[in-house]
Amino acid sequence: MIASCLCYLLLPAARLFRSLSDAFFTCRKNALLAKSSSPQVEGNFAMAPRGPDQEECEGLLQQWREEGWNQALSTASEGPLADKGLAESSLALLMDNSGEPDAASEDKWSSRQLSDLRAAENLEQPFPEVQGEEPLAEVEGPLWAAVPVQTGPQYADCAVLPMGAMAAEQWEEDPAMVAWSIAPEPMPQEETSMWPFEGLEQLQPPPMEIPYHEILWREWEDFSTQPDAQGLEAGDGPQFQFTLMSYNILAQDLMQQSSELYLHCHPDILNWNYRFANLMQEFQHWDPDILCLQEVQEDHYWEQLEPSLRMMGFTCFYKRRTGCKTDGCAVCYKPTRFRLLCASPVEYFRPGLELLNRDNVGLVLLLQPLVPEGLGQVSVAPLCVANTHVLYNPRRGDVKLAQMAILLAEVDKVARLSDGSHCPIILCGDLNSVPDSPLYNFIRDGELQYNGMPAWKVSGQEDFSHQLYQRKLQAPLWPSSLGITDCCQYVTSCHPKRSERRKYGRDFLLRFRFCNIACQRPVGLVLMEGVTDTKPDRPAGWAESIFEEEISELEPVFSRSIGSIQHCLHLTSVYTHFLPQHGRPEVTTMPLGLGMTVDYIFFSAESCENENRTDHRLDRDGTLKLLGRLSLLSEEILWAANGLPNPFYSSDHLCLLASFGMEVTAP
Repeated sequence: MIASCLCYLLLPAARLFRSLSDAFFTCRKNALLAKSSSPQVEGNFAMAPRGPDQEECEGLLQQWREEGWNQALSTASEGPLADKGLAESSLALLMDNSGEPDAASEDKWSSRQLSDLRAAENLEQPFPEVQGEEPLAEVEGPLWAAVPVQTGPQYADCAVLPMGAMAAEQWEEDPAMVAWSIAPEPMPQEETSMWPFEGLEQLQPPPMEIPYHEILWREWEDFSTQPDAQGLEAGDGPQFQFTLMSYNILAQDLMQQSSELYLHCHPDILNWNYRFANLMQEFQHWDPDILCLQEVQEDHYWEQLEPSLRMMGFTCFYKRRTGCKTDGCAVCYKPTRFRLLCASPVEYFRPGLELLNRDNVGLVLLLQPLVPEGLGQVSVAPLCVANTHVLYNPRRGDVKLAQMAILLAEVDKVARLSDGSHCPIILCGDLNSVPDSPLYNFIRDGELQYNGMPAWKVSGQEDFSHQLYQRKLQAPLWPSSLGITDCCQYVTSCHPKRSERRKYGRDFLLRFRFCNIACQRPVGLVLMEGVTDTKPDRPAGWAESIFEEEISELEPVFSRSIGSIQHCLHLTSVYTHFLPQHGRPEVTTMPLGLGMTVDYIFFSAESCENENRTDHRLDRDGTLKLLGRLSLLSEEILWAANGLPNPFYSSDHLCLLASFGMEVTAP
């Protein structure tokens, strides 16, 4: 009988103890979730128990999964109100079980419990006392905390921006301009989150006293004096000044097809809506006069990019890749600064030609600069702008060279003036070749000896010298049927049209009846006695060289050099591909965490008299002068921002921006 009474007396106390435990862990769990900046806590950073009761820990983790991340976000946004609601719900159950429904005690209990439980640094405090009740003993059980995975020292300087509720408000206000203007408030080191980088163990965050906009700061390098309000610069003479941006914006389809390249990125920053807003902020901030884009997804272009850029004052031209590809290249310009003379889309695909069976494209525009009316009767030469995205495959340098030859031939045709010279040219895009590679040197120096060169060596992206089988370039690189000479010119461009059509009379044709080809028996010819069984005799004194001499007059065959290609556009790079202040190479992209330069802006420059053109600094500005450029970053700096893409740069490439000046001449 006494034992039964004791059981009835102890039952409410047990229920009270269990309810208090649930209230404590629920409030503490939500407090930790509100402080956490990562929704991915179930991976390497799953909440790990520090007590002996593993089963109870798993139960709490399951309860958190059922409630979902939305509750954590609402907790972070509502602050104490959300925690108070959770506490009150637990207390309602407590009062119902204990049979003491006192509203005043409940409110006081909630406020005191919340004030103590929100002390984030002290997890081992005993529960507060309830008015009218005896103090409860300290709750025994496992306590939970975020436990990071140990990492190697090689990634000690890498960081990510917190992606939780504390950073979400900043993104909603301005998703991209934070990188250029306002620095976010530094966060305590213990509150920064870390994201798993599969295959590379763990990235450790740097001290957050350094704001992201300072880590990723890109300086404007000015090479000229300050221009006046009309966009003209006072120097040796008046100049028409403009800016051009080249940017591989990372097509969403291509990103999803190669998702393994972006495991280091939080899913939110890979969302197209977030990336689109960031890209538009970047366009609006730098405000170029000409915008050359690569990897532009077709549906995104027509539905979002083109309407938005049109509202910003751009006129846009787009060329989708051939075949089933969904992205392409775009060139946009401001009609207030330029007038379109012609636009030429370039397709590199040639049916039946194995060397040119890829779907890459280019776009060439000829623009006429518009000079302010107040300057009187002055003129500016036309400007040729070429934009392309060359094949990526590092093993197929032969394809890259053939594609570049087609683009240079189109540029030569569009930019050629009546006197045979060329107007100023800007060639930009993603060339998938590193600096000082044979393809890069060919564009800069105007000549390349390619015969016998391994195909992988053309772009310099990867070293395949260890492989036994290596594709090598053979002369000629492309067949004559392509219609492009080894000087990267169309055949019709280098051979004037004949004023008179050749007349093939009877006497002219009889001269070839005894040539070498005529004296050879065709394969498969039916043998007929007295008709096809005889071979004509060569007349005495007939020279075998007559056929070779005459055949050159029959066909406009262009001469081809053996194993070399050339062009006469005199191009040089805007960037030097080295950061002297950091002692590191410049980087425009970071595939798989390895920084390299594959994006370029080349422009027309006059070559110096020195015949040695191995150093591009021997070139000087011609009618097109480089006035400034936006500096690039090093691989180490991008590692400190968790690589590319990141919350501020929404592509796996950096944009290239340069300012140019063109001479304004009197008529």
